[in-house]
Amino acid sequence: MDDAPQQPPQCADDLNEWTRVLAVDPGHSARYAERFRRMAREGQDLDGEARLMDTLAPRNARILDAGCGPGRVAGRLHTLGHHAIGVDLDPALIAAAKVDHPGPRYLVGDLAELDLPARGISSPMDLIVCAGNVMTFLAPSTRVEVLRRLAQHLDLQGRAAIGFGAGRGYEFGAFRADAASAGFVEELLLSTWDLRPFTAHSDFLVAVLRRG
Repeated sequence: MDDAPQQPPQCADDLNEWTRVLAVDPGHSARYAERFRRMAREGQDLDGEARLMDTLAPRNARILDAGCGPGRVAGRLHTLGHHAIGVDLDPALIAAAKVDHPGPRYLVGDLAELDLPARGISSPMDLIVCAGNVMTFLAPSTRVEVLRRLAQHLDLQGRAAIGFGAGRGYEFGAFRADAASAGFVEELLLSTWDLRPFTAHSDFLVAVLRRG
C-alpha cells in the first residue's frame, strides 16, 4: 500500500482553463500560434491592442504583456521602440513568440506567481497590457491575486489595460469588483481596443486602470 500522503482533488476554481485545454489537446498551442501566423499572412489587422498601448505610453516605455501568447502584442510594441516583456504560462507559446516576434524579453511564468524582480527585472512597468481573453482563462481562485500582482508591478503613475469578452465565465461586474479589491482604480472603460465607449450592452470590455 502506498503510504504517501494523498493530494486533495483540485476543485474547478483551482484549474487554469488553458492548462485544462492542453491536458486534453496537447497540440492546441501549436495550432493557436499557427492561427496568428496565417492571419498575419492574410494581412489581417493584429495590432489594435499595441496601437492603444502605444498611445497610452511615454516613449521607450517599459511594458509588460501579461499572458503574451505567441508574442504579437509584445513584438509590435518592441518594433515601436518600447521595452517589452512578455510572460505566459505556456512554454510552447513562449517558444513561438521568440521565433515569430523576436526582440522582447519573454518569460515562462504563471501570472498568479508573477514576480519580475525575482527574474532580474527590478524596474516597475509604465504599462501593462492583458489581452486575448487571458483573464477568462485564469483559475477563478487566482483572479484577484493576478490583478494584485499586476498592480504591484506598475509604476505609481503607470496604467494597465485589460480586455476580454462577455460570455466566457467572468462577468464584467465581477471583474470590476475584483480589480477594485486588488488595488486598481478605473480610469476609462471601452468596448473595443479602438476606443469605442463601453455601455451596458457591450459584449467586450477594455478597462484602463491605475493603482489606487
